[in-house]
Amino acid sequence: MSKKIRVGVIFGGKSGEHEVSVQSAKSVMASLDKEKYTVVPIGIDKAGRWQVGPQALSLMPPEDQGFFSASQSASLDDTVQEHTAVDAQPETNTAVSQMISTSQPAVGHSTAVPPQLAGELDVIIPVLHGSFGEDGTIQGLLELLDVPYVGAGVLASAVGLDKVVMKTVFAAQGLPQVGFSAYTRRDLKNDTDGVVSDVERKIGYPCFVKPANLGSSVGISKARDRTELQRALEVAAKYDRKIIVEQGLNVREIEIAVLGNEEPRVSVPGEIIPSNEFYDYKAKYISGESALMIPANLPQQQVDEIRALAVKVFQAIDCSGLARVDFFVEKGTGKVLVNEINTMPGFTKYSMYPKLWDASGLPYDKLIDALIQLALERHAEKQQIQTNFDLDD
Repeated sequence: MSKKIRVGVIFGGKSGEHEVSVQSAKSVMASLDKEKYTVVPIGIDKAGRWQVGPQALSLMPPEDQGFFSASQSASLDDTVQEHTAVDAQPETNTAVSQMISTSQPAVGHSTAVPPQLAGELDVIIPVLHGSFGEDGTIQGLLELLDVPYVGAGVLASAVGLDKVVMKTVFAAQGLPQVGFSAYTRRDLKNDTDGVVSDVERKIGYPCFVKPANLGSSVGISKARDRTELQRALEVAAKYDRKIIVEQGLNVREIEIAVLGNEEPRVSVPGEIIPSNEFYDYKAKYISGESALMIPANLPQQQVDEIRALAVKVFQAIDCSGLARVDFFVEKGTGKVLVNEINTMPGFTKYSMYPKLWDASGLPYDKLIDALIQLALERHAEKQQIQTNFDLDD
């Protein structure tokens, strides 16, 4: 029997999307083929402290902590104990590993991430959403550790999460999108009336106000007048120092999944029919009443347009691995507009990204296999880069 691939699954994080990450990671870990993979949970609590193995599972709700079988938990214990017991050896990544290993453990837990563990993993799946996970920070750490990881790299992650930078890049690429304007928390503090007036002049009502660097619809509000706009700006400023305001149109919400590295492929499109006025956090994760229509009921010409645009969006930010690209289709005109790209979309079995691939003929467990292979291929390709300059070149 061939050696199992050792997969670290990082989840949680110091982010407003901590709970979403936990649920995504649970689905991923439960679905990894135990005949092919050794699974090592690596959790980050809301204070930014790291846990590994069975201790990481304590970050999950009590009702979810027993989803590993007894035999799986035992293998996890063995993996963690083996690497915790080994003295740290001098290595290229000692400084970074030491930084991780000295993270303060949560009360009641005996260990943070052992420095040896990163070197003993074949690949890492960072199932982290939002700040400190989807913004290039964890990707930068994994690059320094020189370990293969699933998903976008540092640049694509950072650009993809920052809606202002992302939309600026899209504009430079000539991609169609709604009008937008950006402000900082300091702008709001110094001159709230000025910000409101600027929004009214440039964007108008209705409009959507969002934290620039967060997903899962956290902190998003719809404003129809000045009073609602002022309140929406205050809410968004709680979650980020940068705020984006977008034009509100009468649209259908279409999403498509992208998978690949240099030659990405796309799924069938799906449509979100939100239970609330728009697809906010409650509509996504709490009410359970929003409808997902897969495939979306669109004319073939529009499907082809959206699929082609999804690839252009993916490549515009130099994305890799996976992404979900969200579109608006304006009611009445049928005009297709790019909304955003999500470089680490929700990944429970019931999330849109895996459901789109399931409808396209790629089931959840095979999707995870494909992502791991893409991560290993990308890492191998990077190893071909020459890092010493030859004067004769």
